[in-house]
Amino acid sequence: MPHITIKTYPLPETVKFELAKEITNLLINKAGKSENAISIAITDVPESDWMEQVYDREIRPNLSTLYKKPGY
Repeated sequence: MPHITIKTYPLPETVKFELAKEITNLLINKAGKSENAISIAITDVPESDWMEQVYDREIRPNLSTLYKKPGY
């Protein structure tokens, strides 16, 4: 624990690994978690599918519980 899921427009694999490493370090430093307890998934979602697959299904229904809301 924790498991983090990130959905984003397609990114190069090198960027995904860098993001995972930086998020892991933040969780270690800010939440006191062990590196062995952290898992991170990064899923590419084409820009043309974003509103239907992500915003309408996951963001809009949960706006009141988001710690960071989108500005669009």
